[in-house]
Amino acid sequence: MISAAYAQEMARYNHWQNSQLKGFLAALPSQELTRERGAFFGSILGTANHLLWGDWIWMSRFDKGQGPGGGIPESPTLCADLAEWLPLRDQIDERIFNWVTTLKDGDLTGPFTWYSAAKEADVTKPYAQCVIHFFNHQTHHRGQLHQMLTETGSTAPVSDLVFLPEEA
Repeated sequence: MISAAYAQEMARYNHWQNSQLKGFLAALPSQELTRERGAFFGSILGTANHLLWGDWIWMSRFDKGQGPGGGIPESPTLCADLAEWLPLRDQIDERIFNWVTTLKDGDLTGPFTWYSAAKEADVTKPYAQCVIHFFNHQTHHRGQLHQMLTETGSTAPVSDLVFLPEEA
């Protein structure tokens, strides 16, 4: 279905996107970051928090490390402000990178089981599908952030995968 090289490329893309996003978020006044925008997770910061929470919860499943605590309802309040969010974003991106560098094609075959608090049950899906979901979830919420940034008058980050720099 997918290869370890695919996951590594998506991790590079994720890092590049988040590196750009951090600059655009930092350029906004705090009231723009926290303004209710009618998005599923409310504000720009709420959505950025949910995205970070989602990455962290999936990494805890994949690498068996520490998770963020709380559930989806609490995810928009993961970090109180951008000063708290920025270093945690870097930490989780580094964790993603470290995980994908150890991934082998054979690791992506077979089932993957985790406990889903949202379902209140163990869930088993193909491992490759879970990895695809992980990266797709990032892209989905960064698309929402892109729209909200545009609404503030900001020029939003370049998000086309084909423009991913070689060094990202």
